[in-house]
Amino acid sequence: MTNRTPLDRPRTLRLVGALVGLSAALGACTQTTEIVTASVPSNDYRQRHPIAVTEANRSIVVFVGQARGGLSAPQRTDIMGLAHTWVREGTGAIVADVPVDTPNARAAAASFREIRSLLMAGGVPSRAITMRHYHPDDPRTLPTIRLSYPKISAVAGPCGLWPEDLGPNIDNSGYNENRQYHNFGCATQRNLAAVVDNPADLVQPRPETAAYTPRRSIAFDKYRKGVATETTYPEADKAKLSDTGK
Repeated sequence: MTNRTPLDRPRTLRLVGALVGLSAALGACTQTTEIVTASVPSNDYRQRHPIAVTEANRSIVVFVGQARGGLSAPQRTDIMGLAHTWVREGTGAIVADVPVDTPNARAAAASFREIRSLLMAGGVPSRAITMRHYHPDDPRTLPTIRLSYPKISAVAGPCGLWPEDLGPNIDNSGYNENRQYHNFGCATQRNLAAVVDNPADLVQPRPETAAYTPRRSIAFDKYRKGVATETTYPEADKAKLSDTGK
């Protein structure tokens, strides 16, 4: 045990004071302020019914009679149209479901051979065409050849959901707040998802394409000559009303 002189007490107090001040300064540097904000309920129909980009099947049905072993002219047009759309938007192989053990099984096999030839002529490689047999569930219906392939698609919904009443009641607390009902905007979102040509446009913009050089050269040549650069349409005056009677 050591003996302290009276002169050591002020020095000790000054040291303790310095330590307390240093601790307070360090605590001020690391102090954080927590800000709590109230959650605001979304009243945007685009958030209630978002459009999702997913993969879905595109398919057509080819009806085959018992005595016909080929395709009709409208059916050939449908097959060629399917081939052209597959080249543009297909993300997987074209699967052909051909019936077996049915009265039209032989005609369906002959029709599939023609379908395969038309698809290849439309730009679909042979490795992207797959056939699989199936047995119809209902013997009363005419077995068909089903052609399908996966593609990127935009979907929204489902619509027609009414979790709350529209009128005033004890459970509908938002009636007096003039809020949108749950199903509001769902049909608009579904229609937009159905008509969009490229679902990727909903996520990101397309890159710019090259300018049409011939038309741009004509416009620049007119500008250099001091001629008006707008396009003139000779038949535009035919749609005007008559001036008779003025």
